[in-house]
Amino acid sequence: MQVSTHAVKGNLCLGLQNRRLLPSARELRGNNLGFSVSDLRMTKRSSCFGFSLDSVAMGARGSVRSVFGSSAKARSVKAQAYEEDVEDVARTKIQVKSSGTVLPYVGVACLGAILFGYHLGVVNGALEYLAKDLGIAENAVSQGWVVSTLLAGATVGSFTGGSLADKFGRTKTFQLDAIPLAVGAFLCATAQSIETMIIGRLLAGIGIGISSAIVPLYISEISPTEIRGTLGSVNQLFICVGILAALVAGLPLAGNPLWWRTMFGVALVPSILLALGMAFSPESPRWLYQQGKFSEAEMSIRRLFGKERVAEVMNDLDAAAQGSSEPEAGWLDLFSSRYWKVVSVGATLFLFQQLAGINAVVYYSTSVFRSAGITSDVAASALVGAANVFGTTIASSLMDKQGRKSLLLTSFAGMAASMLLLSLTFTWKTLAPYAGTLAVLGTVLYVLSFSLGAGPVPALLLPEIFASRIRAKAVALSLGMHWISNFVIGLYFLSVVTKFGISTVYLGFASVCLLAVMYIAGNVVETKGRSLEEIERALNPAI
Repeated sequence: MQVSTHAVKGNLCLGLQNRRLLPSARELRGNNLGFSVSDLRMTKRSSCFGFSLDSVAMGARGSVRSVFGSSAKARSVKAQAYEEDVEDVARTKIQVKSSGTVLPYVGVACLGAILFGYHLGVVNGALEYLAKDLGIAENAVSQGWVVSTLLAGATVGSFTGGSLADKFGRTKTFQLDAIPLAVGAFLCATAQSIETMIIGRLLAGIGIGISSAIVPLYISEISPTEIRGTLGSVNQLFICVGILAALVAGLPLAGNPLWWRTMFGVALVPSILLALGMAFSPESPRWLYQQGKFSEAEMSIRRLFGKERVAEVMNDLDAAAQGSSEPEAGWLDLFSSRYWKVVSVGATLFLFQQLAGINAVVYYSTSVFRSAGITSDVAASALVGAANVFGTTIASSLMDKQGRKSLLLTSFAGMAASMLLLSLTFTWKTLAPYAGTLAVLGTVLYVLSFSLGAGPVPALLLPEIFASRIRAKAVALSLGMHWISNFVIGLYFLSVVTKFGISTVYLGFASVCLLAVMYIAGNVVETKGRSLEEIERALNPAI
């Protein structure tokens, strides 16, 4: 009964806020009212029908400690009451049917995701043919540079994307990103020397690095709360589509050795469409609000969600901003005691994603399938790609039903079991008669498990759990961890396999997956059904 009373009182407080008995953050910024923000903070600490707003702040801090697996003492009654109050308010919040639509703009943003997947996958089929054409067929080091330069560029781009998105806005950053994507594709397609090819791959890498940071960021900020999970997971789905498109684009290579140039040139089309599409797409209302462009934020909300929800979304933004006049965060702020716990979760999730062995499994899939009698490289790659797309499609439908955390736990547990199966297949003599079949089964189950959670969830979850003032930079930092670990694994993986054997390496991947399950259970918060502002107030209370 006590929780219900709190919820009622909380709703009464919200009602008073909506009637403007207290000025909103944008009214304070836009008017000279003769009192400071510190006065407003004192006003906020008063009570509303006996419900002290101080207890909300205390509950929020308790919530942070409980979410990120601190001591049992931190799991206080106030923290639990706060969590229940937020959920009650979220459940009683009336969702007005939207007359706007975000789908066309999500589709435009996903062109960046398609290019992400396409540039990653296009070199696999084309490498042998471009190596002969450019005279590096016998030079393994040069071929390695063609592959790895993309990852090095992506690392640079992922760190750059956050700063660009904060300074110029999300849509302008997309348009700027189209430049290295288009120029890189053009240089690769027309290269007459290995140096030109490497420069083209570097520029394309910078482009996909920026895309990896801003696509999930933009989608999360323009999506309605009730379908944000579904739309956010579409990012990973279109990365898979891009990889499959690269595979399909390579089919004519056997009959036309110079087709590799067309494969790289095709990437020019979505790059140009991305730039043109973003010229007509609305800017993120949250970014506009942070810049003090309130009228433009309202116009953006009207286009995205319909005029019926302008007041609702602006009130959410007001509530998140009240009592805080903090400037945009710098890079060092990410490592402060206030934000480090949540930032470390983002970086660790991407580290687990890479150390769990996804690149190794995909790399070895061809040889594994050959042992099972599947001699076609294209067929092997298509089976892996199809499993990835199928799993990601299922994840999209479950994201707002089952939640992000449960999908992560299921995903890493499934990956651990699959890796254990693959490891035993290569070591147990009793399984030798079935080794080929079990290897294919283990590989497909692994990729399917990965695509259910470990693949799509981190990029979706990160923009949700990061506070608005650190969101772009924190996402960039986490994705930087992704690209750095990706690069290091690609550099040393074969050496490790040579030294320890593939079975031992697979067993190590299984152990990493089990560690990920334990870490996620104790440190990751569930975000389904909550607006970005509600999550921010719970995890990052203003100081």
